[in-house]
Amino acid sequence: MTARPVKHSLTLRGHRTSVSLEDEFWQAFRTIATERGVTLNQLAIEVDEGRSGDVGLASAIRVFVLNRYRG
Repeated sequence: MTARPVKHSLTLRGHRTSVSLEDEFWQAFRTIATERGVTLNQLAIEVDEGRSGDVGLASAIRVFVLNRYRG
């Protein structure tokens, strides 16, 4: 497991943003995007649209990945 989160840039509806996640979460998130046949940005938009206003995008992605592999 990586000791520190890794920052990546994403583009959500034309807006660039940076998200910091541990490498294992990035790898799982990429795998889910590939399985669904969507880009990483498209999957991030889906997660972004489903989160509450007070939840950060990185946290929402972590929970999304966790839920995907839990069930």
